[in-house]
Amino acid sequence: MSAVQSGQAEIKKYQTYALNVDPNQDDKATEIKLCNFSRPHMRAFHCSWFCFFIAFFIWFAIAPLMPEIKKSLDLNKQQIWTSNICSVAGTIFMRFINGPVCDKYGARIPMGIILVAASIPCALTGLVTSATTLSILRFFIGLGGSTFVMCQFWTSRMFTKEVVGTANALVGGWGNLGGGVTQLIMGSVLFPLFKLGMDANMAWRTVCIVPAFVGICVGLSVLKISDDAPKGNYKEMKKNGTMAEVSAAASFRAGALNFNTWLLFIQYACCFGVELTMNNAAALYFQEKFALSTESAAAIASLFGWMNLFARGVGGFVSDKANARMGMRGRLWWQTICLVLEGIMVLVFAHSNSLAAAIVVLVIFSTFVQAAEGSSFGIVPYIDPPATGSISGIVGAGGNVGAVCFGLGFRQLDSYSAFILMGIVIIVSGVISLFVCIKGHAGLVTGQDSEEAIAAWKRLGSAPASTTLQVPEPDEDAAAELEEEKA
Repeated sequence: MSAVQSGQAEIKKYQTYALNVDPNQDDKATEIKLCNFSRPHMRAFHCSWFCFFIAFFIWFAIAPLMPEIKKSLDLNKQQIWTSNICSVAGTIFMRFINGPVCDKYGARIPMGIILVAASIPCALTGLVTSATTLSILRFFIGLGGSTFVMCQFWTSRMFTKEVVGTANALVGGWGNLGGGVTQLIMGSVLFPLFKLGMDANMAWRTVCIVPAFVGICVGLSVLKISDDAPKGNYKEMKKNGTMAEVSAAASFRAGALNFNTWLLFIQYACCFGVELTMNNAAALYFQEKFALSTESAAAIASLFGWMNLFARGVGGFVSDKANARMGMRGRLWWQTICLVLEGIMVLVFAHSNSLAAAIVVLVIFSTFVQAAEGSSFGIVPYIDPPATGSISGIVGAGGNVGAVCFGLGFRQLDSYSAFILMGIVIIVSGVISLFVCIKGHAGLVTGQDSEEAIAAWKRLGSAPASTTLQVPEPDEDAAAELEEEKA
């Protein structure tokens, strides 16, 4: 493996890199080498998706076991959906917090801490005795879902704007793949294995110790084997003067006051929110509608998550290619297409009355869900580069808000009506792309790209340097907030 010079020597952890980098974009990598695990870029890439994958393993370990839990605790539909809603609601607040935290401290440390913290309630699953304790437990396990913010921030910190859509989509997709793998491993492998030595009630109460143990091990390991940024860890970079101190409050304010942030919030609610809802609902839906066993229903439900193996990455890749041809307008058109087709497939799925048809439509439906997720985070880094962490947190929280809203629909309505409502809302969300207007970039049908933006997406050498994630110099308000924080 040949080393690539990183430019003029300066105070930073690595003077050479295994990937080509752009010195004008804070030594971010201009390429992605999937089979490379070298520090800092690709090590962070692989740590990012794997940690999020394990977070899903913890987060949805209970979902494929719900048919058994329903029988053991004698739960009704409303109680089941209350626990499902709690599992996705728990992470909303944390996603808002994690964005500014990442801007200030980087992604590595909060990623490790939250993985360990979410593993503890997961290990306590066997102590559940009622619908209330189940909902409380799933609320705290759901905090692990907030690792998505660190997942997306980490790759935005490591890769240039030309490839960040693909990088974000790949790590997000492979992390989300944990939802499908968990359905298969917990429902069709570990649960039957545990039943060999005990009854079903004891099996579901003890099997969640496995994801909890894995989560703790991964959370502690990631703190030691990876880096916050291309030039090292935030603590050392601030000490060396390589990075300015950042106010978490100022970062969050900048992201929250940008109207585009909330438009992406809504659109992400209609893709990732749908995925979370399906992770909770699919196994029970297939079991009840088609009279399947717990193991068979879990295996079929896992197909939805397995599409993350490629679909989210494809969504980000196509977004990058559309950007290379049409700039931001290309990204917005691809986003709109994905959301509209996703909504249409939900409506088709609602009318699928044979098992074979339902499985085929489920796969196509899932593909567009994941592609829309990848497309969304191809846009996020452009909204306000210095506040990318906060914006990622807010948009990411939108996914969980969407899951809560759709979950309430399934709680109060029959499955058919809930799916119809979901499909219509998703289609409407696609139209929202018309109102996305990012400074310096063309909109879906109006506006024009700035000369700098045109030069960037056409890759003209005369373009001024622009970054996906800049390190903002504190303004007067931010400086005052920093002094207060120190005090």
